[in-house]
Amino acid sequence: MIRFPACGPLWLGSVAVAAAALSACGGSVNVVSEGGDANLMLAGHDPVAYFSAGMAVPGRIDIKTEHRDLTYRFASDEDRRQFISSPDRYVPQFGAFCAQHMAYAVPVPASAEIFKIIDGKLYLFADARAKLYFEMDQARNLDRASLSQYCQARDANWRFQAFKRQMFRVPGYKSDAELADEYRKRFGRKPGT
Repeated sequence: MIRFPACGPLWLGSVAVAAAALSACGGSVNVVSEGGDANLMLAGHDPVAYFSAGMAVPGRIDIKTEHRDLTYRFASDEDRRQFISSPDRYVPQFGAFCAQHMAYAVPVPASAEIFKIIDGKLYLFADARAKLYFEMDQARNLDRASLSQYCQARDANWRFQAFKRQMFRVPGYKSDAELADEYRKRFGRKPGT
């Protein structure tokens, strides 16, 4: 018999209700709804500007395009033209979820303002600390996120996948506390100082 902590009818019922509710909402990309744009990527930031300006630049509501049923906004008509000519060059990796968390198959919405360009691809992070932890072992984290972990998450409802990964961790999972401890051991200081 499989036993779960605090396992009882109420606990199992709560898990079942949560799983059903989570499977009914959200998709496999990190989008927001703003104005008339229900599936707005990058919280309305210009995807081309990450590459050309090296920073997150808000797009204009009147300069936008659709790509794979998602809306992208742009700061200029030229950026929009560049995107249309080669959209896959500019779209964020992992559906705009945090690259650090995706290494553990946990889709966590990323900030459109915290990013890194790696090998010509745009990666976003939930916060500055997530980016710091990602960079601590960038090659390993990128491999983990790109291969098996993202494959688990991309076709699933992101909220359900995140809930599932809170219950059942992938092998090699490290908590924020463990990552902070690893950072201190490697660099002799607390993360972010």
